[in-house]
Amino acid sequence: MLVRIVALLWLVGATSSALAQEAFSNGLPQRESGAIDQANVENAWIDLRQHPSAASRPQSAPGWVEAVNMTSTTGVDGVPKSVFRIRVGRPAGDYQVLFFRLFFDDNANTRPELVAWDESGSQVLRSGALGSGIGLPTSDSVMIPMNGISTLDIEVPGNGKTIRGAFLDWMTSSEVVHPVNAEHRDIIPEPFSSLPPLHAPEQDLEKFGTVTATLASETIPVGPETQQGAVFQFGIEAQPLLALLTFEVASPRVDSPPEIYVNGEDVGPATLTLPELADPGYRGKMESLLKEMRFQYTGWLRAQKLIPVSNLKVGANDMIITSGSASSTSAIRGTQVQLKYPWEKSDYLLQADH
Repeated sequence: MLVRIVALLWLVGATSSALAQEAFSNGLPQRESGAIDQANVENAWIDLRQHPSAASRPQSAPGWVEAVNMTSTTGVDGVPKSVFRIRVGRPAGDYQVLFFRLFFDDNANTRPELVAWDESGSQVLRSGALGSGIGLPTSDSVMIPMNGISTLDIEVPGNGKTIRGAFLDWMTSSEVVHPVNAEHRDIIPEPFSSLPPLHAPEQDLEKFGTVTATLASETIPVGPETQQGAVFQFGIEAQPLLALLTFEVASPRVDSPPEIYVNGEDVGPATLTLPELADPGYRGKMESLLKEMRFQYTGWLRAQKLIPVSNLKVGANDMIITSGSASSTSAIRGTQVQLKYPWEKSDYLLQADH
């Protein structure tokens, strides 16, 4: 594998009034001549945090990441901004689309954008503001067609300290089949994750005796106390056989999933579907008087909870979702409930007493 040492520098743009500050002082070795070996195309994790001791902590990247630098400049609106510039070379072979996942603090006034440039310095595409401004550590992904693109910029208002890192990987294509009568979803498998984003239906759906109803599709902030939770009310016409709550949660502590309350009773925590532990979205934190590191997932995770049907009643039902006792703040989205009712073709077993 061809590996380079990547240097992250704080440079001063032509319109900047700030003085140059060096974040990383390591030089970037010149790229060797010849194409990158197609059989050894690796993904790249680029640490963009501004470490005080970065000069003694060089980072490595595959050969197709040619350079990384940082520029302080001023936007056309007069607002200071930071630009992280990543220069890439397309590996040999049929690699045309780049998966780009950015890790950042999702503050409303510092939402980053991804901008792609060609060799002539012309802008090819702009992602628009990433994230949703929920005020939590998160990550967002973009698929970039790399025909003619050689440089990727991460533009963010302010000093750039809300940007934490970027994960890059080349994508390949294959033919995908899907059921004709199933809901159509654009499923693009992402590294480390096996689940597509959750889509809440706009109207109630009924299939094979199961009703799916959206409680709220929008993002709702939640806290650990019931008075800080997301409150829902939904009605049912008949007692179901089974009830399943599904939603997505932002930046949860993985050992403290959201807590669910139904009609005034705590029915327990939801279950989180976790990606593999190699995912850079995991962020560790050491707390005083604790021997073990606690981990938060800086992104969105699928959460589910089987609701005891004995806690439900015919008519109006109240539900509260909190962030979990050890998660100070979080947010949920795509909240929906499924209710399973008797169906003439369901597979049931009747076991007699012995």
